[in-house]
Amino acid sequence: MDLQLPRGTRDILPEEVSKWHFLENEFKKVCENYQYEEIRTPIFEHTELFERGVGDSTDIVSKEMYTFQDKGGRSLTLRPEGTASVVRAFVEHKLYGEVSQPIKMYYNEPMFRYERPQGGRQRQFTQMGIEALGSDDPSIDVEVISLAMAFFRKIGLTNIKLVINSLGDKESRLKHREALVAHFEPHIDEFCAECQVRLHKNPLRILDCKKDHENPLIKSAPSILDFLNEESIAYFENVKNYLTALEIPFEIDPTMVRGLDYYNHTTFEIMSVEEGFGAKTTLCGGGRYHGLVREFGGPDTPGIGFGIGVERILLALEKADIKIPAKKPLEVYVIAAQPEAELKAVTLVNKLRQNGISAEKDYLKRKLKAQLKDANRKKANYTIILGEEELQTGNYQLKHMESGEQGAVSEQTIIEKLTIAKEEK
Repeated sequence: MDLQLPRGTRDILPEEVSKWHFLENEFKKVCENYQYEEIRTPIFEHTELFERGVGDSTDIVSKEMYTFQDKGGRSLTLRPEGTASVVRAFVEHKLYGEVSQPIKMYYNEPMFRYERPQGGRQRQFTQMGIEALGSDDPSIDVEVISLAMAFFRKIGLTNIKLVINSLGDKESRLKHREALVAHFEPHIDEFCAECQVRLHKNPLRILDCKKDHENPLIKSAPSILDFLNEESIAYFENVKNYLTALEIPFEIDPTMVRGLDYYNHTTFEIMSVEEGFGAKTTLCGGGRYHGLVREFGGPDTPGIGFGIGVERILLALEKADIKIPAKKPLEVYVIAAQPEAELKAVTLVNKLRQNGISAEKDYLKRKLKAQLKDANRKKANYTIILGEEELQTGNYQLKHMESGEQGAVSEQTIIEKLTIAKEEK
């Protein structure tokens, strides 16, 4: 019997969870500051949702999805990305009918892809992301990018760069598609079998091929920027102008197509340029999508969003030597110096906790010296020692662990003193 973790998954132990809480809380604060509200979608969906939404020519759909049949014979898939589920919820609950538009949502949920585990990416991974549905104004493209940049600044990641591109509208993409087919078709036998299938299905995917990315034909492929019509050019110019106005530096990469079929107009990635981070430098990726809501049965509604891999962010913070704030400190450790004080220790710890003070006690019947050592290991700010005299007088020895200052105080005074000390931090 194999009782070990499945490959591509990991346990997040208690000493690590505080780091996750920090990132989640900071992301929540930034999103709410930008007026995005949280949405939570099911961990699995009907397989067709991702086949139609993500695109059956993508690696995600063709190779990486965890798909299974339930007991009713329905094909279900563990969620590989966040946008399709959010858009499905937008359509199913008719959020397009809300008076206040656009609808702006954020999520923080586990995703699943069957791919080779590597640094910062597992087969079960956590993705934070946002989606803004209902506006085709280029200023909201920049708001989405600005939100991501604000989050990275808030957690201390500054050694990053923004790369943008435009995939244009439907007309521009059709002309570019024809040029790509003409460019690759005479030499398509030099490419992998998947790219040969993609040639007439979605030639843009060839530019994103992991196997043939070094092929010189990819580097010399026609640029989408040369096929943008006037409307698409104007849209992209507005995005660039808004970014400049917000003093957000950017680079343009005409080969960046992202790994999903639903993008058009603005696409972007935010990358780490930290030395030693590795080859997979993308921390955040996203873009604009028109047509996805209609594909799922809703009205023609534009949208834009991004996804951030939490594991990748934690790796970036480690490489940048950025320390995440420690978990909530232990305010007071209550020590029963003798067995007769145990009942009082239990009730005092409970009373402290009910008053919002983090408190702990010994549960292994250790001696006084061993309890003091445990208080030090747990980095308690204070200790309260309960002995025979303290039980008789009702005044307890309160010791500040860092300074060593100690004195006898009443139970009520202890609560008041610890509350004040906590508020002053």
